[in-house]
Amino acid sequence: MIGGYLQRLPLAAVASGLVDHAEVWSFAGRDGESDRDRGLRDGTPDPDSPALIRRVFRADGPAPYSSAEAVEFVRTVGAPDILCVWGIGVDAALLEACAGSLKIYNSIDAPALRIPDDLAMRFDLFLTGADWQSREIESRVPGARTLVLPIGPAFASGETFFPTGADKDRDVVYVACAQPYKRHDILFDAMARRPGTRGLLVVGYGHQADEFRDRSAREGLDLEIVGPPGVPHDEVNRQINRARVGVVCGVDDGAPAILTEYQLAGLPVLANARLTCGLQFVTPETGAIAHEGADFAQTLDMLLRDYGRYDPRPVALSRWGWQPSMAVLTDVLTEIRHARTMR
Repeated sequence: MIGGYLQRLPLAAVASGLVDHAEVWSFAGRDGESDRDRGLRDGTPDPDSPALIRRVFRADGPAPYSSAEAVEFVRTVGAPDILCVWGIGVDAALLEACAGSLKIYNSIDAPALRIPDDLAMRFDLFLTGADWQSREIESRVPGARTLVLPIGPAFASGETFFPTGADKDRDVVYVACAQPYKRHDILFDAMARRPGTRGLLVVGYGHQADEFRDRSAREGLDLEIVGPPGVPHDEVNRQINRARVGVVCGVDDGAPAILTEYQLAGLPVLANARLTCGLQFVTPETGAIAHEGADFAQTLDMLLRDYGRYDPRPVALSRWGWQPSMAVLTDVLTEIRHARTMR
């Protein structure tokens, strides 16, 4: 199973036999529609994951997205058995058109819900990244059913990220967009506190990349920056494999998929102890957590010194790979279906 975190759950659902096929739907305004989007309007294999069909529907307004085109498509071909809605959501008309579907929501970000409560009440299951998110949703949506199973790190794909045996010419790698909430400054500070550290940033997008290059040069840090623009999954895996330790520095962040991607590539993880969602993926077998400042630098030093004793890939596959995650999700969906028939 090869694909990014948005494709992993539908790919896993097909691979596990839960469904026989899956599609990824997205929305674009008439002005914001790219040539690539227009090419996907009628439904074509996903360029990143050919096992999936991609469809792009025209949005009629801002999020939660309304789309007469999408509603008409559902009325014509029928509603999906399972409808998964991520992020900033869709409007009531599309949810109503899929009234018979099992409906799953995941924020994919630090806010537990990024949709209005009246829309949230229409969902059967909420996938969250931390217990506090589950509690918040349950307090806002009476009768809500939640499951801590974030779609990024909890559906890890060992076919996408794996050890390559490459030489380790970098000490530490951070794969994250160049935006302030990813808190790259914590890594820069740790490198300054630990002279001679060889760092690597892999940046898909964001406005701070030039700022990072300027700071690195100004402070004399040994830091290599790849991107933006982003690189394909196989290149991300190749870059990760150049380093000994992977870091996650953010605080107000959803459970980043990179937490387990590092582990699948054989790297222990160092995560900010104040990370809002996802710390459950950092265990004594897979890495360590630390507070910013001296603690972060000292813990990085420890992980680099003890790097050889970590073997996180088997742990990630057995606990957070797509197979065990799909087993948990399938059981919960079966319970929800059974409860529906008993009404």
